[in-house]
Amino acid sequence: MLSGLLRTMRPHQWVKNLFVLAPLVFARELFEPAAALRAFAGFVAFCILAGSVYVLNDLVDVEADRVHPVKKHRPIASGRITVPQARGAFVVLVSLALGSALALGLPFFGAVAAYLVLQLLYSFRLKKVAYLDVLCIALGFELRVLAGSFAARVPASAYLLVVMFLLAAFLGLGKRAHELAALALRSGGAPGQTRAALRAYDLRTLTPLLYATGAATVLTYVVYTLDPRTVEQLGTQYLPLSALCTFFGVARFVHLVRRKADAESPTDAMLRDWPFLGNLGLWAAAVVAIVYFT
Repeated sequence: MLSGLLRTMRPHQWVKNLFVLAPLVFARELFEPAAALRAFAGFVAFCILAGSVYVLNDLVDVEADRVHPVKKHRPIASGRITVPQARGAFVVLVSLALGSALALGLPFFGAVAAYLVLQLLYSFRLKKVAYLDVLCIALGFELRVLAGSFAARVPASAYLLVVMFLLAAFLGLGKRAHELAALALRSGGAPGQTRAALRAYDLRTLTPLLYATGAATVLTYVVYTLDPRTVEQLGTQYLPLSALCTFFGVARFVHLVRRKADAESPTDAMLRDWPFLGNLGLWAAAVVAIVYFT
């Protein structure tokens, strides 16, 4: 059961919770022990909460997953974990996450609680509404960033919030475009068999939005790196160099969306794609080196 529960919690997806650490990095507090410890504790709390949300999603979608060619192998859909066991695990994980969040202060707890409410609304209703489902994904990333700011007790700049929102919307639209492409490859596949909102999506609308949000993400990041206030705050003029990695990452994700329709999701393909991972590591190293050592 434990191995099945861990798989249901999708630890490979917890990389998304690194957004909790973004305010710490861009506030030049990464090597401040107290702030870093609080931010890391916030990251762990979000990982536990994210795991509980994935358990909830699989509970809600169990019947649909059982007729899906890939998702039918998930632990709850396949019967490796029973529905009562999954419900119990969800309660325990949520309790751990909220208890940890409360220990980090009321502002952080409020952000975590808001994230949980958003995920509950998403799981039971909003994910069935086209485009509103992607908005929920973007808001979830915004709450991660705000939570990280509250945990580390550092400010989150308006630029950071805008870039993260655009990036999250870009990733969400990419996921929907990938799902549509995957359905087209499966004989007899239909949107209603997987995600109800897919019935209202159209690649002719979705594709331009995907490119637009990707371009807006890169452009906003570039403007942020060039802003005189950023240069003054970070004490360096070299941050625009990191925008090259941002452009490559966006372009590579679009490539994965278009070329890897056989993967379960583009984020799964992304986390197995060495060019993407290498570029992400290079961006992180460049940002730390520029912000802290130039």
